[in-house]
Amino acid sequence: MGSVLTLADTSLAGKRVLIRVDVNCPLDPETKDFLDDSRLRRIVPTLQKLANSKVIILAHQSRPGRVDFTHMDAHADRLSRLLGREVKFVPDICGEIAQDAIRGMDSSDMLFLDNVRMHPDEMGMKKATLDELSESEIVRNLAPLVDAYVCDAFAAAHRNSPTLSGFGKVLPSFAGELMAKEVSALKIAVESPPKPYVAVLGGVKCDDSLDIANNLLERGIADVIIPVGAVGNLMLWANDTPIGEGNEEFLRKELGDAFEPTWDLCLALLSEHSERLLLPSDVAAEVNGERVDLSVEKLPPPGPLFDIGIQTCMEIREHILDAGCVLWNGPAGFFEKDPFAFGTIEILNQCCESNGFVIIGGGHTSTLVNERKVAHLVGHNSTGGGACLTMLAGRRMPVIEALEISAEIHREQQPE
Repeated sequence: MGSVLTLADTSLAGKRVLIRVDVNCPLDPETKDFLDDSRLRRIVPTLQKLANSKVIILAHQSRPGRVDFTHMDAHADRLSRLLGREVKFVPDICGEIAQDAIRGMDSSDMLFLDNVRMHPDEMGMKKATLDELSESEIVRNLAPLVDAYVCDAFAAAHRNSPTLSGFGKVLPSFAGELMAKEVSALKIAVESPPKPYVAVLGGVKCDDSLDIANNLLERGIADVIIPVGAVGNLMLWANDTPIGEGNEEFLRKELGDAFEPTWDLCLALLSEHSERLLLPSDVAAEVNGERVDLSVEKLPPPGPLFDIGIQTCMEIREHILDAGCVLWNGPAGFFEKDPFAFGTIEILNQCCESNGFVIIGGGHTSTLVNERKVAHLVGHNSTGGGACLTMLAGRRMPVIEALEISAEIHREQQPE
């Protein structure tokens, strides 16, 4: 995987290995039972690779102040069942209890330390440098007790904290199986995609989607950018198509302080890259509780815009089926409402039919792929919402930076 070391580059059998994962699961607010344990399931391949190591797991669940912020004992128990082996919960993060448990590990033991966000440094050092992170209490207390660090927390790879990026300078650090798969696939999307390359960008995070569009267009990577959903509505508006005051107000409110810079970016993309943009030719509005399809020439609509239209779906289909690589991030509209799921489901079906390498971004689209059990029909279904968006937009990824720095320092000093 280029400048980052993976588990294929080393042997950690018999070594003490600290692994940071992202198993932040949705929990029932009353019972704290798991509503979905898929993030626990996704780290199983890495833990199986480390079956002959002494493994210490670091993870978080939610954040302070939220109802699902809790200890990790249930996670350890669920992971024990998924792995078919004991995972011991340690009610400590980096204090004497955790340190003694690590020192006392037998061969192939697996420990699960408590919620790292219960330590003030984990949430309080977001803007710290790697040097400062390496001096945090968590890193100073745990690093001397282990031989290597593995990061398999791709969904948090855009964040900066001691457990995510603080060990890179002090320990040989490796990308886990999930992290390596994510970075490898998304690097294809931003560096060397098979051609032609089509990016379908939707959802309500217009600022993120347009940053991705700008990154791909400015670097000459994408052949066609297809904005859908709120992104498509915003670009129609910026292109002097009236979308109605209610839809304009929705976009202003959704973007908040980011509205002005996002609007300016819209205008710049339309001015400099119009030939590579495929804007919606028709849309669907909700009128008296019903779906009404309208060509853009008949706008403004008499109600909120909740989907792309049938003609737009057909135009998108031609590009997706002809593509060598497809990136899809964000739904085409308010797909949770049945009459307006058409565009989103149709794009998903097209992605499944495509012979190109299809990359599905995190968030709603990734969840939809899992719900419809079609992940095996696409090239890559990302587990990282914000991390995926950050990487595709070409922004800084602190965790990957730390892994790259560790590779430079420790490439010739890997555990034997």
